[in-house]
Amino acid sequence: MTTFRLGIDIGGTFTDGALVDEATGELSIIKVPTTPGNPADGFMEAVGRAQRDASIDPSSFSLLVHATTIATNALITGTFGRVGLITTEGFRDVLEIGYQIRPRLYDIFQSKPTPLVSRRWSYGIPERLDARGQVLKPLDEHALRIALGEMKAGGIEAVVICFLHSYINPVHEQRAAEIVREVFPDAYLSVSSEVCPEFREFPRASTAAVNAAVMPIVSRYVDDLQSRLTRLGSHAPFYIMQSNGGVMNADAARAKPVYMVESGPAAGVIAAGALAQAQGHRNVISFDMGGTTAKVGLVIDGQPTLSTEYEVGSQTITPMGEGKGSGYPVRTQVIDLVEVGAGGGSLAWIDAGGSLRVGPSSAGAVPGPVCYGQGGAQPTLTDTNLVLGRLDPDFFLGGELKLDAAAARAALQEQIAQPLGMELLDCADGVLEIANANMMAAMRLISVQRGYDPREFVLVAFGGAGPLHANALADALGLPTVLIPPAPGVASAVGLLMTDIKHEFVATRRELLAEVSPQELGATFADFEQRASALLATERKDWLSISLVRHLELRYRGQSHELQVVLPAGDLTDAELQRAHGQFEEAHKRAYGYIAPEDPVELVNLRFTAIGKLPKLARKEFEQGSGDPSQAVKGTRQLWFRGKGEEIECVVYDRYRLRGGDTLQGPALVEEMDSNTVILPGYGARVDEHGNLVISRA
Repeated sequence: MTTFRLGIDIGGTFTDGALVDEATGELSIIKVPTTPGNPADGFMEAVGRAQRDASIDPSSFSLLVHATTIATNALITGTFGRVGLITTEGFRDVLEIGYQIRPRLYDIFQSKPTPLVSRRWSYGIPERLDARGQVLKPLDEHALRIALGEMKAGGIEAVVICFLHSYINPVHEQRAAEIVREVFPDAYLSVSSEVCPEFREFPRASTAAVNAAVMPIVSRYVDDLQSRLTRLGSHAPFYIMQSNGGVMNADAARAKPVYMVESGPAAGVIAAGALAQAQGHRNVISFDMGGTTAKVGLVIDGQPTLSTEYEVGSQTITPMGEGKGSGYPVRTQVIDLVEVGAGGGSLAWIDAGGSLRVGPSSAGAVPGPVCYGQGGAQPTLTDTNLVLGRLDPDFFLGGELKLDAAAARAALQEQIAQPLGMELLDCADGVLEIANANMMAAMRLISVQRGYDPREFVLVAFGGAGPLHANALADALGLPTVLIPPAPGVASAVGLLMTDIKHEFVATRRELLAEVSPQELGATFADFEQRASALLATERKDWLSISLVRHLELRYRGQSHELQVVLPAGDLTDAELQRAHGQFEEAHKRAYGYIAPEDPVELVNLRFTAIGKLPKLARKEFEQGSGDPSQAVKGTRQLWFRGKGEEIECVVYDRYRLRGGDTLQGPALVEEMDSNTVILPGYGARVDEHGNLVISRA
């Protein structure tokens, strides 16, 4: 029987699906409106659409992978569960105090995020360990039971346990967890030594609290999806995307939902890296522009860059590069992304000073842009691209949604152009340039400010709006090559089917690197390996392979932040640790511009990643042509380009009729069901052997 894999990515405007035939690699695209009231409805509509369009039985699904922002949305909107905190006596205000920083130093109206646990439901329990993990004061079980009784009577849904120094000795947290399960079995439970066994009290407590807060929401959501899929007749393995670019099963998602708070954007970076690597590019800037935001990530030497310090749930819009302290800190690995409020639905508006602005507010899925005809009244970036001729009102989503070009022109003229005293097309061009400037700032932040030259990277652009803007961004930043994959509007959903299962383990061990015993370090990694192997063995039996990656997080003694280096496989030796020292100095030089050879290097954390590689999909053969794209010409259209001051007639191509080896000269427009690609004057594009559009200077 033919079997299929289905990836579903829920975005702010559309829910995207990618259905792939495992035998042939044939890709089917699904795109349905997101249902903000209950994202599960949009998910199931995408599943049903995939089933109907391909005329398959639900039992034909062999794998379902899902990316969702439900955890992030719950934190932003404050619709998470009621949480209680159990911590060491004297530290009940750990979440209230937090960091003594402000997202915007001189903003007198700035307020701190509301703590996830109110002080009323924070309990300090007598117990204490020292910094070496030795018990100074035993756990007061009687006081703990009293606190739990009050929580239970008060309607608390989830309990956080975070004791001082539990990262090095979890004995008190483990005993407290046993008592919670005994006296309050209905409570969701988040234990800091299981979720985030790292030093630094506040980030560890915050990570555990975020985990607890979204546990009820995510658990109900996953249960709902699984029950609906079962009723539909699908019994395929169901995985959810993690923030680190791997996937986890439904049980893991219920237990540690904090690992999926950045689930949505991660798949796109994985897809960008895989697509570019197949063409020989190992350094990639990933550009994902959807309906609400644009997200930029970095792939170095074939691997996405990761961060262990980020914040979730920020309700404050801050300028580029600012914002720390506006959300809830989380200490788990996440693909390093810069996100800006620039998407197809981003609103164009005039601020109090009379300046034109774009975003970050979005029309979203409801009511959507003006041209959708669904009640949207304020012009958006999609309306602007329609006015500039970059969208065909009769071929949006392959003709499924007819766009109202007259309404878009009227909204832009009356609300933006007329108040600013501008001609309509000049005004639309200005909206486009402001949005591009915001996205260029994001690209500089992810590359230049991380110590990388963007001119040494290929830009992989996707998302429904990404290919419309990619050529202009590459031109401004000096990137030599732009790669647009087939079906770019659902590339993130395709990326879900390219990922592997990941499990992470971490241990804090603060010690000078020169004094570290390779044998003791190896013993810790061996323990991680044993636990990871046992965990992977319970999940699947048909792993393509299992890879184990070891990292050290190092810093100069006295610094507050660490840099990560990779340890090779095999037995650890003094020579390997010396090489790690050299890697650290290289990373430090790139990140900060200097090294300090006179300062000792300190080991902070050991991090271990176990990757279970899933069987890969077949790649569909792409038809090769003669180099002449004339068979794909749909006609011509007038497009407005910045700097020309006039509309220029451009050839419009049907991407589905292009063949491998075809070459296109700009200015041109390439249309497909889920996205359009603009090729600027002075640029050309060729179709490679896999159907990617490769844009470069003519």
